[in-house]
Amino acid sequence: MNKKVHFIGIGGIGLSALARLLKREGYDVTGSDIQATAITKELESEGIKVTIPHTEEVITNQKIIYSAVIKETNVELKTAINKNLEVYSRKEALKWILANKKVYSVCGAHGKSTTSAILSSILKSSMLIGAISKEFGTNMYYNENSELMVFEADESDASFLNSNPYCSIVTNTEPEHMEYYNYDYDLFYKGYQKFLEVSKKRVISLDDPFLNKFDKDAIRLNPKNDIKNIKNILVDNEPFTEFELQDFGLFKVWGMGDHIALDASLAILASLEELDIEQIRKNLKDYRGIKKRFDILVKEDNFVIIDDYAHHPTEIEVSLNSVNSYKKLIDIDEVVAFWQPHKYSRTIDNIEHFKTCFKGVNKLYLLPVWTAGEEYQELNLDTHLAEFNPIFIDSLQRDENRINIIVDNKIVDTIEEGILIGFGAGNITYQLRPQ
Repeated sequence: MNKKVHFIGIGGIGLSALARLLKREGYDVTGSDIQATAITKELESEGIKVTIPHTEEVITNQKIIYSAVIKETNVELKTAINKNLEVYSRKEALKWILANKKVYSVCGAHGKSTTSAILSSILKSSMLIGAISKEFGTNMYYNENSELMVFEADESDASFLNSNPYCSIVTNTEPEHMEYYNYDYDLFYKGYQKFLEVSKKRVISLDDPFLNKFDKDAIRLNPKNDIKNIKNILVDNEPFTEFELQDFGLFKVWGMGDHIALDASLAILASLEELDIEQIRKNLKDYRGIKKRFDILVKEDNFVIIDDYAHHPTEIEVSLNSVNSYKKLIDIDEVVAFWQPHKYSRTIDNIEHFKTCFKGVNKLYLLPVWTAGEEYQELNLDTHLAEFNPIFIDSLQRDENRINIIVDNKIVDTIEEGILIGFGAGNITYQLRPQ
């Protein structure tokens, strides 16, 4: 058995988690990427050799796993194919990486990273997620004493079907990444149907129209009836949500908003087979959020900076609802939003919803589209978002506890008061953090 594995595009959040897992399982792991990042540096500190940039010289006799962003023209991928090596996309590799594990597989258009991280906090099992858990300080946690694996599954390329789910947990099925499914909604929903059907255990939320019609055995959460007395509170100056679930009593979880209570409830119900309810209640308190999801970077008396990965209008609305709850507790009125649109296709597909999702924001700044490799398309966001009087800028610059606004390489304004929240899945997260 070949236990040498090379990851092409190892700096990605998903691929780096797989690399860490295989390293812990005794594989000789190497990787490469186009440039050095915080993740590649962390991987090297963990004993994984990372080559920057890609070069054919690193391809010898390993198994190859490559990221979804790697093109067929990549020199390492071409070399591996020419050498007739075992070559797997991330999607294909999941089949053998997860084959012998009892997988709690979490999927959904929104909330899957949070639900996965909460579930990991409860179960204390091994974990592979597409975000950094603040409790564990990583996107991969390895528990050699547990057969369980919490896995954040991905519907964007149907790779969730390769996650070997013992338990399928679905937060919602709002259509996303429809370009992969050729805008065929039947094909899209059939993917979710199969994801649920192949598992032995299922946990679903009934406030989703598709999940509400699912007719197989499942643990069904009805948020309107099952989750009660939701209350936003501060605990040691940290945001928490307090709620009651069915007849299980009171729970507290880090984060703010009804959606946090929903995600936590799904995780609690999924855990009941593995732990008693009091242990679940206790372990839930260990959850401390995940990076880039309502990630509070600065908290001063009159100034807060929040980094949020939300890049779909539904996610932005939910996060702004959390901001509105949070501002009442900390007594700050002004809300300033920075949005970096993610991909032309996603923005165009959801433009009608983007027209309304920023309600409640006092000032809206727009950064250039994070293209993710797409060709330029006309958007006319000044017209679509006219209601919010958007201010177009080139970038942000974090300077201690203030944010500088950059246009034409010049600082044109500085923000030092209010709640500032940045939205996007691109590099806005790095602009919000000190360099």
